[in-house]
Amino acid sequence: MRLDLVKSTAHDQFALLDYLKLEQQGLRVAREGIRWHLVEREPGHYDFASLMPVVQAARTTHTQVIWDLCHFGWPEHLDLFSSEFVTSLARYGAAVAQWLVQQMDEPPFIVPVNEISFFSWAAGDEGSMFPFIKERGFELKKHLARATIETMKAIWAAVPEARFVHVDPIIHVVASAKHPEEIPAAEAYRLTQYQAWDMLCGRLCPELGGESRFLDIVGVNFYPHNQWIYNLKNLRQIRKFRPLSFRHPLHRPFREMLQEVHQRYRRPLLVAETGAETIRRAGWLRYVCEESRQAMLNGVPLEAICLYPILNHPGWLDDRHCHNGLWDYPDEEGNRKAYKPLERELKRWRGVFERGQLPRVRAINDRAASKQTIS
Repeated sequence: MRLDLVKSTAHDQFALLDYLKLEQQGLRVAREGIRWHLVEREPGHYDFASLMPVVQAARTTHTQVIWDLCHFGWPEHLDLFSSEFVTSLARYGAAVAQWLVQQMDEPPFIVPVNEISFFSWAAGDEGSMFPFIKERGFELKKHLARATIETMKAIWAAVPEARFVHVDPIIHVVASAKHPEEIPAAEAYRLTQYQAWDMLCGRLCPELGGESRFLDIVGVNFYPHNQWIYNLKNLRQIRKFRPLSFRHPLHRPFREMLQEVHQRYRRPLLVAETGAETIRRAGWLRYVCEESRQAMLNGVPLEAICLYPILNHPGWLDDRHCHNGLWDYPDEEGNRKAYKPLERELKRWRGVFERGQLPRVRAINDRAASKQTIS
């Protein structure tokens, strides 16, 4: 079953009210997932009606949007592993970019494929996402990297000024002190986090056509579960991961992880997603902002921190009410109750970044329904 969090959070009904809330919080940049299956119901025919409410809301509030082309799946007529998927994503991407320029009167910022690495693992290795394949994850990663490259070329041919954000999780994986023999394997697994970005810039699998120009802006996703102790038996069983808390002695400071990404690629960098559930929301944002501020003081050119999600949403696996956003489900008029501790923490950190002698950090809203950056 395809998840449509834009619909399930009623963001499609209340886009303008949601954007006005962002404006009131001082959040002026947003991430939005385009529902490809609605835009291209028939091969090669594009209907942008599902995008229009968000475009109108962004124009009204003067909000910049970063658009995800492939975040909520793909049309029914496409086979994910086929060459047609590559050419279709490229054609669709060019059509979206041209339409957005007409509507927004500015070059778009685009994420061709959201989380290539996680997508490849979940859909091609672990088998928990459609098409529920196992042991083809690296093949799928290469395929999605090729699709991303071809899509960028098609979009640049139509809109030369377009910019691209390449979003993937960053992780830290360590061997247990009880199993020092697993240190090499744990480190090898940790380094797989860079494979998709390395493919795009041509360091890995150069036959895909990667070049440095294809790695534009690097977006890193970081959550409380992004660090764990290596266990070969559990690599394909997400429910058995035991994440390291940031108080664990083996936990790696987020500032160091940001520094490593910066040193590896020397590209513009943003935290493209971060967040936590229930009462951990405010504390987690505080930790990420503290570490991000220190990374900036250490010379990392961090451009943005994206709070994900900005809206509570139904759970992916069980449809439960996930309390992980700044705002809750809406009432009949579109009013959403704010989670006050997170609201206060967000306001405090906006003040810290804006008053400090640091580059300004903007908050980017990615509505998966939406995500939001700190501005």
